[in-house]
Amino acid sequence: MTSRIRASFASVEVRRITIPSGVQLGAHWHNGPVFGVIEAGSAIFQVSTGEESILRPGDTFYEPANETISRFDATDEGVTFLAWFPMPAGIAAELVMGPVSVDTVR
Repeated sequence: MTSRIRASFASVEVRRITIPSGVQLGAHWHNGPVFGVIEAGSAIFQVSTGEESILRPGDTFYEPANETISRFDATDEGVTFLAWFPMPAGIAAELVMGPVSVDTVR
């Protein structure tokens, strides 16, 4: 059985982001979902305690809202990607450094 999640978004912000060679972003989270595609270079990607993967040009990724992104680390070649941030009315897309705590998202 497939379930569907319905969400309503008032806007979608799109950003082109470049992380230089070898930069380790560190644990972080977003207040809304993030969808992305790698344009150039590569990154080590891990959501929470899930499996690490290496994202390369053309690969897509999804970062769930209010969940720790443990790794989005540029490799030796650096990484450039496009990221889409769909947001409800009146809410700005945010990146918060550090792991998500239960108190943070209440």
